[in-house]
Amino acid sequence: WSLATVPHLTELCLQNIVHNFEQNPILDSLPPEHQRKVLDRLSTGLPLAVTANLISDEDYWKRCCAERWQVYDISNYGDSWKRMFFERHLENILKCFIPNTTDPSQVLDLIPICKDYVRKLEVDQFLPPLKVDQKEERDDLSDTGSDFQLSEVSVHHYDLGVLITALPHLEELHLTYGVKDCGMNFEWNLFNFTYQDCWNLAVALKKCHNLRVFKLTRSKVDDEKTRLLVRNLLDHPCLVELNLSHNLIRDKGARAVGKLINHSKLEILDLCNNQIHHLGAQALAQALAENSTLTSLNLRLNCVEDKGGEAIGRALLTNTTLKSIHLGSNNLSEPTATLFSQVLAQNATLTSINFSCNHLGLDGGKQLLDGLADNKALTEFDLRLAEVGQQTEYLIHQIVWANRDAARLGSLQQTSATLL
Repeated sequence: WSLATVPHLTELCLQNIVHNFEQNPILDSLPPEHQRKVLDRLSTGLPLAVTANLISDEDYWKRCCAERWQVYDISNYGDSWKRMFFERHLENILKCFIPNTTDPSQVLDLIPICKDYVRKLEVDQFLPPLKVDQKEERDDLSDTGSDFQLSEVSVHHYDLGVLITALPHLEELHLTYGVKDCGMNFEWNLFNFTYQDCWNLAVALKKCHNLRVFKLTRSKVDDEKTRLLVRNLLDHPCLVELNLSHNLIRDKGARAVGKLINHSKLEILDLCNNQIHHLGAQALAQALAENSTLTSLNLRLNCVEDKGGEAIGRALLTNTTLKSIHLGSNNLSEPTATLFSQVLAQNATLTSINFSCNHLGLDGGKQLLDGLADNKALTEFDLRLAEVGQQTEYLIHQIVWANRDAARLGSLQQTSATLL
């Protein structure tokens, strides 16, 4: 036999440490070079209760991520593999959680393990409770002689309250209440964001003092639910971005959001694809006229029409903070263009306007061109399918492109001066 085939004692010890790591995780007591060898050999299937707070090595968590998911972008997770692993792991549990069926301890036991690493949650699916067999339910109810209880089974979703209030570093929350890939099992109540769901969520949001970004999209949020959410977000200390796009918000809901604008620190507001008409737009405009924090407003795919468009235009004659506004597909016409020509002539803050898919007309386009004559701030102006005429659109874009080049040159000069 040859001594060359006999492992060193150090190697045998490291193998034993790796083999028994779950029962005896003695990582910190090892020299750095031995720690590296142990970490490279550790199984990614070890219990998180063992590895979460003990292992900070990014290479280990990179291996954990690579074995779980084929597609990932670490830049969305602060360039941290460990943060990515815990955020996506928690998201997957929430997406598969079935109320009254899944053991709540699956989430509760994970809280003390992941709470220091989760800063953003994106959950695009919430499963409803399993549907009780309707025949059995009818038989049970017939025994009691009750008919009114034959209504639909409760479809309240998982209550996020305990979870998100226990995550001290949570800054972003993106939610969609619905079911993905339901296939032939499609039913409308799979996409029902109930009032109880909204109540639970609103109460939890009020306690998330570090929350900066909240997105609740494609969840059938109506006026009543919007008002409930707003009541709990008023005077929120950190919220800077609110996205309620692709919902069912009408004028009353928009009025509530208008109140929120001036009772919070909102900078970005997205109400795209709702059912807001001119009354709701006027309420938002009134808030905008007094606001000093909002920098971006998206009202695309609503129906504010000229009464709403003119109200927003008048607000922008005095507002000095809004930089971007999207009013595409809002059934706007020449009166709105006329007022916005004054905005372009006076407002030196707006850098982006979107009027696409409206009916501004040839005269409306000419008035916008006249308003842009001395404007040096606007660097984006979308007039696609706005019926302003090809020549007018070209001349407007010439001015906007010149402004963009001037802004880019100014930025480069400022950077150079800072470096010098």
